[in-house]
Amino acid sequence: MSEAKKTEKNRNFVTALARGLEILRAFEPGHTMLGNQELAERTGLPRPTISRLTYTLTELGYLSYNARLGKYQPAAGVLALGYACLASFGVRQVARPLMQELARDLDVAVALGTRDRLQMIYLENCQGQGALTLRLDVGSRIPLATTAMGRALLAAVPDEERSYLLDRLRRHHKDDWERVREGIEKAVEDYRMQGYVSSRGDWSHDVNSVGVPLVLPDSTVVAFNCGGPSFLLSQQRLDEELGPRLRTMVSDVRNILAHV
Repeated sequence: MSEAKKTEKNRNFVTALARGLEILRAFEPGHTMLGNQELAERTGLPRPTISRLTYTLTELGYLSYNARLGKYQPAAGVLALGYACLASFGVRQVARPLMQELARDLDVAVALGTRDRLQMIYLENCQGQGALTLRLDVGSRIPLATTAMGRALLAAVPDEERSYLLDRLRRHHKDDWERVREGIEKAVEDYRMQGYVSSRGDWSHDVNSVGVPLVLPDSTVVAFNCGGPSFLLSQQRLDEELGPRLRTMVSDVRNILAHV
């Protein structure tokens, strides 16, 4: 029985609410306007169910409907929820000036993110001045298993949580699990030995990056990454400059949070 089916059998679980939230999760950067058919394909829900849910979400102010295109997009209600969530991450306000300084000094992209299922979602992103730095906005999603940010988080979570996530990732990456698993295991060891992890073309062949996790006072784990195009960021530069600098920056954030 699938995990979703098991959850739905729990008498405390409100299936209609869960399905409505799945609709909202289907919208993401680059796909901000979706029709009922597209939503059905993304969520796996029946088209009649989608129609009822999108109508309800529109009435409640979480979606708006573009009659000309026949598509929906997130409305102010979702924006309010998003900002409330971001505001709860006080680490953003502390980290942003340090992130911006590092991005400017190294001419790279520096981002902060947290886990959302088997992905990492950007909470903050700072860019260097170069035209070739990575352009990912707040709300962008990247893979958990193959990115420096995701591997950094996996390296820092408790062993029991990591085992649970590895089992889910194994099922998700069943066709190339051995390669993915080896990358994660190396990242865990690298973090123990040097205080940062890396992704050298593992997520995208033309992107190199490093990652460092941060365990917040409430035990929530977030992660930072620092990277850019591989032709600008050699492996030597990752190890001699980006990794140590990002590690120091995260240490500074940790020290500031300890005294806030």
